[in-house]
Amino acid sequence: MEANGKYSFTMLFEPAEEGGYVVTCPALPGLVTEGDTMEEARRMAEDALRGYLESLLEDGLSIPADKSPIAEPIEIALVS
Repeated sequence: MEANGKYSFTMLFEPAEEGGYVVTCPALPGLVTEGDTMEEARRMAEDALRGYLESLLEDGLSIPADKSPIAEPIEIALVS
């Protein structure tokens, strides 16, 4: 556990085709939640993150380090 009992993880917020946002965490496989608005998605992400970490601790597992993905656009041209 971190010294102050707080954890910080990078969460990815992606617009969903049907509206709203899908939220994932690269460091925590299987953590997926969603919200109709960005505000709701943030609340849902906090709740999902808390539940995920509490579950790890209850199972006697260690909490992994955060992974900070690097996002970079790559442009290509396709020749037909």
